[in-house]
Amino acid sequence: MAIAQEVKLAATQQAFALWCCGGSKIITWGDPACGGESSQVQHQLRNVQQVQATNHAFAAILADGSVVAWGMADAGGDSSQVQHQLRNVQQVLATYHAFAAILADRSVVTWGMADADGDSSQVQRQLRDVQQMQVTHFAFAAILADGSVVTWGMADAGGDSSEAQDQLAHL
Repeated sequence: MAIAQEVKLAATQQAFALWCCGGSKIITWGDPACGGESSQVQHQLRNVQQVQATNHAFAAILADGSVVAWGMADAGGDSSQVQHQLRNVQQVLATYHAFAAILADRSVVTWGMADADGDSSQVQRQLRDVQQMQVTHFAFAAILADGSVVTWGMADAGGDSSEAQDQLAHL
């Protein structure tokens, strides 16, 4: 008896990635610099559960909770700086230039263009008990278990919620 696997597709601005959930490989095509070339990481792409894309890079969550990234390095295609933290990943979200991974302990790890939205160091201590996240093109917002909201990224793209914090605290 054959079991049909659902085929999934993700896209950067100029490349595609096609895979079957839990399958043994990903097929990529398009601009090599934007993730269309995955031969360097293909041997790691086993049991892929989810793929997200920035404008120029992909990040895949594997069944063991690890993450494999490829594509343009400064758009999230290079996760080497945080790879040791990318364990027990539950979800990955993507902005234009960066990724954020929600871990099983409800903390967040980010990587990508640091001078845009890939640097969460200013709010990292607050990113605990994350319940939900959303993104704009250049900013992240996280709702914490206590109902508070933490934002980072480009200020005029939603990364600065300081003027709305009083209102957010009274929801």
